[in-house]
Amino acid sequence: MEKADYEVSKEEVIEAIKQVYDPEIPVDIYALGLIYEITIYPLNNIHVLMTLTSPSCPAAELIPGQVEASVRAIENVNDVKVELTFDPPYSQEMMSEGAKLALGFL
Repeated sequence: MEKADYEVSKEEVIEAIKQVYDPEIPVDIYALGLIYEITIYPLNNIHVLMTLTSPSCPAAELIPGQVEASVRAIENVNDVKVELTFDPPYSQEMMSEGAKLALGFL
């Protein structure tokens, strides 16, 4: 099956992103609420709009590259673009209930 014949699902992209962790926090970045948007374009071109816990995050150079590599590793993905934004600013309210529980916020 060619890449064009198989449509990558949003769930596959989410599962790939869940493999990426902030090195300082024992919770995946999806549960942390760092992923704002996932768009799957024709031919399995993936765009991920994400943020970091702060603009001065020490892992700012590391995390977006890990997201790109993880999504790119999905079979049949053609291209991946990861875009960083700080609008809206990140807040702890963006975390999943599980992440809040794991980090002791509940």
